[in-house]
Amino acid sequence: MPAQTTGRDLGPNQLAARLGLTRWQLRLGREHGLLPEPDLEGERWSARLVDECANRSGQVVARFGEDPPVGAIRAAARLAVRTGLDVERRDVEVLVARDGLDVVSSFRGHPLYLLRDLDALDPAAVREVVSARKGPLFDSVDPGGAVTILGWPRKTFDRIAGERNLETDRFGRYALADIHALAADETLAAEVREEKLRRALARARRAETDIEDVVRGWMLRCTAYLDRDADQPPDPAVLGRAIRNLVGTRAESARYEREAL
Repeated sequence: MPAQTTGRDLGPNQLAARLGLTRWQLRLGREHGLLPEPDLEGERWSARLVDECANRSGQVVARFGEDPPVGAIRAAARLAVRTGLDVERRDVEVLVARDGLDVVSSFRGHPLYLLRDLDALDPAAVREVVSARKGPLFDSVDPGGAVTILGWPRKTFDRIAGERNLETDRFGRYALADIHALAADETLAAEVREEKLRRALARARRAETDIEDVVRGWMLRCTAYLDRDADQPPDPAVLGRAIRNLVGTRAESARYEREAL
């Protein structure tokens, strides 16, 4: 029977904070045996284990880095931008099957990959896998593949492709060389970055407004209760969630505003 908890015991959030780790780093450290499993009831670590963990946080960071792992779709997108090829999820799975890439963990049954492992992949190995999948279509990409390579929003790509009169073949595919030329255009890349930033800032500000409306509505219901115009007070949990979301959204807006300067 596990020992009872005490005031010196730590839960997952507390342990991660004590070690200077994020929750995902803590989870991977446990999964890979770098950190011990909790030894007390309620998913808690005793003071003895906490002391032992203190010397292992550096190993966790060295092993997994600072960037959280990603799923196959985002892994494919990162490889696409890096290699200039329309990498797909199935290509990532083939790379794993060939022992070229490690699955570091999973989330809801889906494999996860470290960004550092993706960045360390030999581009030639990625090219070989993509070429094997596409065969004679290797030198062309459909609009979705072009967007993946460029890392652009689809609407942006469609507009620029139209403005530049990019030709397509009978299957509606673009020449891979034309997509590479777009990616190499630094002036165009800067314009697209600014456009993406403006759109992201507009989305963040709309989200702020929506959350502010939730908070104002909560305050009105609270006032109604104080004035005895309502029989029940509003749920405090609603306000707590809204405030947390508002803090995060305003921080996001501020970051976009700084980037726009």
